[in-house]
Amino acid sequence: MKPQDISHLISVSRPSIAPDGSFAVFATSRPDAAANRSVGQLWRTDFTGAPRRITRGVADAAPMLSPDGTRIAFLRGVEKKGAQLHVVDAAGGEPVQVTDVHGGVSGFEWAPDGQSFVFAARVAEEGRYGTIDGLGEAAEAPRKVTGFRWHANGLGYTVDRPSHLFVVPAPDVTAEPFYAPAPAVLAEGAEKPKQQVVPAEARQLTHGDGKTYAGIAFTADGTEVITTVGDVQPTTIDLTSTVVAVAVADGAERVVVAPEANLSVGDIAVASDGTIALLAYSVGESRTDFVAPGMGLWILDGDAPSALTDAETIDLGEVGSHIVPVGEDFLVLNRTRGRVHALRVARGGEISTVIDGDVEIGGIDAAETPAGLRVVATVAQADSFGELLVSDAEGTRTVTNFGEGLQASGIATPVELTITGRDGYPVHGWLAAPEGDGPHPVILMIHGGPYASYGVHVFDEVQTLVDAGYAVAFCNPRGSAGYGTAHGRSIRQAMGTVDFHDVIDFLEGAVASDARLDGERVGVMGGSYGGYLTAWVTTQDHRFAGAIVERGFLEPESFAGTSDIGSFFGIEYVGGSAEQIAAQSPYAHVDNVKTPTLVIHSELDFRCPLEQATRYYSKLKHNGVDAEMLIFPGENHELTRSGQPRHRLERFAAVLEWWDRVLPVAK
Repeated sequence: MKPQDISHLISVSRPSIAPDGSFAVFATSRPDAAANRSVGQLWRTDFTGAPRRITRGVADAAPMLSPDGTRIAFLRGVEKKGAQLHVVDAAGGEPVQVTDVHGGVSGFEWAPDGQSFVFAARVAEEGRYGTIDGLGEAAEAPRKVTGFRWHANGLGYTVDRPSHLFVVPAPDVTAEPFYAPAPAVLAEGAEKPKQQVVPAEARQLTHGDGKTYAGIAFTADGTEVITTVGDVQPTTIDLTSTVVAVAVADGAERVVVAPEANLSVGDIAVASDGTIALLAYSVGESRTDFVAPGMGLWILDGDAPSALTDAETIDLGEVGSHIVPVGEDFLVLNRTRGRVHALRVARGGEISTVIDGDVEIGGIDAAETPAGLRVVATVAQADSFGELLVSDAEGTRTVTNFGEGLQASGIATPVELTITGRDGYPVHGWLAAPEGDGPHPVILMIHGGPYASYGVHVFDEVQTLVDAGYAVAFCNPRGSAGYGTAHGRSIRQAMGTVDFHDVIDFLEGAVASDARLDGERVGVMGGSYGGYLTAWVTTQDHRFAGAIVERGFLEPESFAGTSDIGSFFGIEYVGGSAEQIAAQSPYAHVDNVKTPTLVIHSELDFRCPLEQATRYYSKLKHNGVDAEMLIFPGENHELTRSGQPRHRLERFAAVLEWWDRVLPVAK
């Protein structure tokens, strides 16, 4: 795979299945260098034959079938307005725009009767973010910050645009469209007629300048919406969630789960009998403990939530994880050893596997058919970035072929390895190597998180390096997700200890496993926490010909006052004392670095702010280390995953040029 082949990285959204299970809809998305953005449309499959494209927008996303299966609601970008809710006939056709809100819609849900929606949108303070024509960003009034958190990666400031819920009627997709009024001579004093854009205006359901709402799940009777509410500017460091029920008629609120439950909630669903289910984890008595959080399935059993899954053995915390009610049971996504599988959890806690294998499931939905339960799932796997699977009485099968172009570009299949570390601990990961006898130079690649994981899906970072002639060793050291909470919590206030040992031991074991690899010619790279551990590795080990430190967590002390998660991340992972910070900070040990280093960062990264990179780079230069820095404008922490395609290609070019210079494939 070459860098330009990222156009074949077609991802598939969470699917939506018809109530009778007869068809499903989903969205695709892929990076397009010419358009310099991600592009995609909605698709429909009847489970026989090829799926068909049913919309032709630039970036249509998040499809959701109506309760009766006749219409599809989805999000489509509108120029200068952001993503707006649209509805189209389930068979296809011209969509009807439903919302016209400044800043766009961030989430929505059909009412159970299919006659209306509740959606979430940010409400900008008057005079900000283009709410007044001609008033630019530099001329806005100052922002007053009184709490611990005031911004978010990928968004920017949050204190002046809280998220609120709105109600809007569902449109008639067969109605006549609106027409632009023609120019005309108007009577004196008459107002110029305006083009009607949407059939009905939305009604704001929640209010309060100091509150922000997230998540939407209707109660079974449709009279209330279950959501979480929090302070826009929290004045204490507290990760607990407050879950409330908001009356659709008048916005009246009642508390469903209070902060005293010590739960942080990630998703909400309501079963047909009215039972409320949560994806949540306990933040402990401190209300800040999020390290290896043990996301589990909880239900409201009486007044108190009760857990249905064991956080020690089941991990439901994969990004995008969600709940699908099925009768009295629930479908959830469990990440384990680089895979994400679908489980069915009964009210009594009994668990059965629905879909497993070498896949990472990104989204699921289900419906009862005459032959039994039919489950649809979007998956990434070793030879495809996204496909749709169907699992029913006939078995499990793939009904799409979006990976065809990627496979034609040339994909190396990594070898799965488990290496015994220096203390006897098993380190699990993969080795991807070029064809030929070698000797091949080797790059150790380290993932972010730390509570995340590498998996079995095709990974462009690895594939482009293999295509260039490098072997790549990548693993899930202690601190990673998918191996139980003890594995994940083992580096709490001990970063750069056993995780450092694990990645080095895996590199050495991977090299020993393949005689074609040259263990004397190695490099190391990683992003975010991987940037942290890469920087830490080069303070401790000088075998590497070069390093790439990308969007790194490099200086915990300044991180606390600059990152969007700085108020709690460093304290929980590193500790708060000067001694703890010094013991685990790459910046505190930067004088030990001798390895040539390329530092890559993005200007709008608020997760690991740019100052982390500039301070680290400057210190390397002052110390005489061969160092370079590459800064991407307009990008945030997600550059390598969802950045502008042109920037992604320019980054690949810089990475390959760096390795060709400091670690050439040919000796």
